Amino acid sequence: MTAVADRIKSWAYMAKRDVLALYCARRDPRVPWYAKAMAMGTAAYALSPIDLIPDFVPVLGYLDDLIILPLCIVVTVRLIPSEVMEDLRGEADRKLSSGGPGSRWGAVAVVLIWIALAALLVVRIWR
Repeated sequence: MTAVADRIKSWAYMAKRDVLALYCARRDPRVPWYAKAMAMGTAAYALSPIDLIPDFVPVLGYLDDLIILPLCIVVTVRLIPSEVMEDLRGEADRKLSSGGPGSRWGAVAVVLIWIALAALLVVRIWR
């Protein structure tokens, strides 16, 4: 049982590191614009407190956490040149080992984007 738990912890750390690396990709000039766009979308979705499918929905609630998010991470990582991705992973490892990122402004921005999208949807449905 310990080996399985260790593998799960390792996988979770790698996913967290890759999401942070994708977030860091937005500032790297070596990353193509389309990869930056996909990386920002993936990082925003991963860090967002709002899920595509709410977790309280039986079975489907965890679908995005188990399938959609890892798939987005894999696709986005493949869009970034491998040597650049290794540099970004190193930067993410350094940030995680120093206590992790803590951007309140980033969290505020994500929440404001979701609120704006919800308001736009309500306006569209209302009319």
